[in-house]
Amino acid sequence: MTNLEKYYNKFNEDHRLTTRHGIVEFTTSMKYIHDFIPDGKKLKILDVGAGTGRYSIALSREGHNVTAVELVERNLKVLESKHEHVNCWPGNAMDLSFLEDDTFDITLLFGPMYHLMSEEEKLKAFLEARRVTKNGGHIFVAYVMNDYSVITYCFKQNKIKECIEKKSLTEDFHQIVTPDDLYSYLRLEDIDALNKKAGLKRVKIIAADGAADYMRRELNALDEESFNYFIQYHLANCERPELLGASSHVVDILVNEK
Repeated sequence: MTNLEKYYNKFNEDHRLTTRHGIVEFTTSMKYIHDFIPDGKKLKILDVGAGTGRYSIALSREGHNVTAVELVERNLKVLESKHEHVNCWPGNAMDLSFLEDDTFDITLLFGPMYHLMSEEEKLKAFLEARRVTKNGGHIFVAYVMNDYSVITYCFKQNKIKECIEKKSLTEDFHQIVTPDDLYSYLRLEDIDALNKKAGLKRVKIIAADGAADYMRRELNALDEESFNYFIQYHLANCERPELLGASSHVVDILVNEK
């Protein structure tokens, strides 16, 4: 069992997107997915790194033909146990050879880039996503941002001296990844460089959750009306470039032009 599988065997992935900060992320991501679904159309959608199926199930219930690929056996079993109309496959984002070329209108990579450490691995995932996505289709890619991790882990959790001693940060406080790490934290310029090497063109990039992950306690204390205002605030501002890098997650929306 890999370190990633051990991690997700303990982590309640099914619960994450039902928390208030998770609801912000889910609501935002779904809003932008819907922006790329023409009115009245039912699409073929691939969800790579589907977890326990939060996005797969929601999109399937809207009538779309959804295929979910998940690496972690425990997560896949939870998804399958829900008995939804989702085509479920065990698999790795870097090898989707069981799926045919030019099949999907939309491909979601909402988990893989968190856990692929090297640029080579990320580019392999992009290559596979491009292959299975139709010409003119869209690829949605989620990333965890570097500065979120520095602020929350190094300073909020007071781990900065430990990180300096381990030499896990550059002089300008960028995470230095190792093969043993679970997460890869990027900056906007890192994402831009990946897109260039992958030959993918950006349509837009959004903050998936903005300040929500920094404000878990505060969001939980809000009444429902106030929380809905926070979601409205976030949706009104999630494309503002000056806020993107500070979000805990961003979603990069790319067009697959072959």
